[in-house]
Amino acid sequence: MSPPVLSPTVLSYVALAVAIVLEVIGTTALQQSQQFTRALPTAVMAVCYLAAFYFLSVALRTFPVGVAYAMWSGLGIVLISAVGYFVFRQTLDLAAIIGLGLIIAGVIVVNVFSGAVRH
Repeated sequence: MSPPVLSPTVLSYVALAVAIVLEVIGTTALQQSQQFTRALPTAVMAVCYLAAFYFLSVALRTFPVGVAYAMWSGLGIVLISAVGYFVFRQTLDLAAIIGLGLIIAGVIVVNVFSGAVRH
């Protein structure tokens, strides 16, 4: 029995999710690099950013560039804000939390209601 074949849309969502996670790891490493003065975090950042852009390019096989970039950057902002809060103990005020919620709402609207994203 052969494994199930995933649709191009599902593969693009997987690639986009990997790109987002790699971008968040890269941005976390950027914080740890201390302005590129620490070699290991700087190398991790460079590798993660390059890999993130590769996986973003894979997602562009299915998604329009504006939609893919909106999802990539929007969810990346939300996730790196969570990393900043939980890992680096950076505070978020009410306006920041509301703004992050609006970003999440925007990504949901694009994915659920937009014809630009093929389902």
